[in-house]
Amino acid sequence: MQRKKIYLVRHGQTDFNLKGVVQGSGIDAPINETGRSQAAAFFEAYKEVDFDQIYHTSLIRTRQSIQQFVDRGIPTTALAELNEISWGEYEGTPMTPQENEYYLHMLHQWQEGNLDYAIAGGESPNQVAVRLQRGIDKIISGPGETILVCMHGRAMRIFLSLIFQYDLRYMDQFEHSNLCLYLLEQLGEDRFVLRKANDRAHLKAL
Repeated sequence: MQRKKIYLVRHGQTDFNLKGVVQGSGIDAPINETGRSQAAAFFEAYKEVDFDQIYHTSLIRTRQSIQQFVDRGIPTTALAELNEISWGEYEGTPMTPQENEYYLHMLHQWQEGNLDYAIAGGESPNQVAVRLQRGIDKIISGPGETILVCMHGRAMRIFLSLIFQYDLRYMDQFEHSNLCLYLLEQLGEDRFVLRKANDRAHLKAL
C-alpha cells in the first residue's frame, strides 16, 4: 500500500472573502491580488517538495492557488467532489448582522447533531460528507505518495473530520485561513496523523 502524505491547502483570498460575502460552490470567483501573493509565497516555501499528484476542486480559485505547481507538469485532476458546500440562496449575500445571526443558528444546529440541516437551497454537512468521501477515496486509491490538494474552508473541515473519523459536530475545531496548510501523513490503511494544522508560516513575510 502506498502511504500518502497529503498537503492540504485552502485557496487564496478572493474579493468575496475580503468583503465578507457568502461564497460557496455556486460562486466561481477568482483569487485577488492578495490571493496571488499568498499563492506565490506558498510556492516559494514548498517548491522543493516533489509532489506526485495534484487535486483541486472544479472552482477556479483552487486551481489558481496552486497554479505554479500545476505549471511544472505535475499530474493534476479536478475533483468536483471536493467542491465547497453550497450555501444555496445565501451565496453572493453580504454577511450582515441578520445574516450572521442566521449563520450562527445554523452552526448551533450542526453542533447539536442536526447534520441534515441546510441553509435554504443549500447542502447539509451529511450531504457534503457523502460526496467528499468519494473524493477522499479517489485520492487514497489514486497514484502517487506525496499529494497536493487545494479546496475550500467548510469543505476542508468536513474533509478533515472524515479523514480522522471525527463526529461532524466537532468539525469547527479545524480552523482555517486563506492559503493555510494542513499536513496529513498516512500511517496505516485507515489511520492518518496530523503534522501541521492551519499552518501559515509561509505567509509571514506578507
